[in-house]
Amino acid sequence: MKKILVVDDEKPISDIIKFNLTKEGYDVHTAYDGEEALKQVEEVSPDLIILDLMLPKMDGLEALQLIKKSDDHVKAIMITAAGQKEKMIQAIKYGAAEFISKPYEPDEVKEVVDKVLNDQQ
Repeated sequence: MKKILVVDDEKPISDIIKFNLTKEGYDVHTAYDGEEALKQVEEVSPDLIILDLMLPKMDGLEALQLIKKSDDHVKAIMITAAGQKEKMIQAIKYGAAEFISKPYEPDEVKEVVDKVLNDQQ
């Protein structure tokens, strides 16, 4: 079973993503800021991280950099809001595989997750 870590400071968003992906058979964990995400990566060893760009304590870009340094094999999907093009470019440089733009539909999240986890690159 593939493990996913969802990192978003908006608990209802994390809970909805977790609920929908758990229904699809994934083992889903949550964190609500960048520092907590780093701890969860060490404890859970996720196959995929869904990471919001805007987080308290440590933003998503900084967290992504540190996560990829500790485990380069973990895949990352970034959650972005409109107007974050520059940060999206940086996230690609730091190893993000895909993006999901807010607002999004639950089916969109599942499709992107399935695509990234099934990508053999």
